[in-house]
Amino acid sequence: MKKVFLIGSVASGKTTLAKRLSEKMNIPWFELDSIVHHQTPKGRIRRTPAEQLEVIMEIDKKGAWIMEGTDRDSYQYLYTMADTIIFLDTPLTVRKIRILLRFLKQVLGVEKCAYKPDLMMLKMMDKWTRDFEQNRGNLEAKLMQYKKKVTRLKDGSKLNDLL
Repeated sequence: MKKVFLIGSVASGKTTLAKRLSEKMNIPWFELDSIVHHQTPKGRIRRTPAEQLEVIMEIDKKGAWIMEGTDRDSYQYLYTMADTIIFLDTPLTVRKIRILLRFLKQVLGVEKCAYKPDLMMLKMMDKWTRDFEQNRGNLEAKLMQYKKKVTRLKDGSKLNDLL
């Protein structure tokens, strides 16, 4: 595993697993939300799909990587680029609880985030979760195309099985 594409829904545990993999394998990890939404001194701006591809290609030139995020149209090429695809398929109830706990921690200032943790963002996370479930069939069909390099996990506790 030198190029790992880690995908899953909101609050599936992608970032936690990516950090752990990165430490164990000594490979840099990149949060795709940070590539899509670039932080500037004036705030977050959304890169175009072409700009996102440019950033990802620069990262790819440097060698091994772990990229984690949801399944967005703007970075479909990662399925081909990756030598390993990990689908973190955490149960829906676990994700919903995590979304609520994350929101509370962010509002209380216990957990940092790059966005404003307000009720609108909480509603958006719920919407993205529903969208993910409604479009699950499309993702499953896509994963079938790459089945030789796909690993499905229900949670990140099986990390040692991957290595």
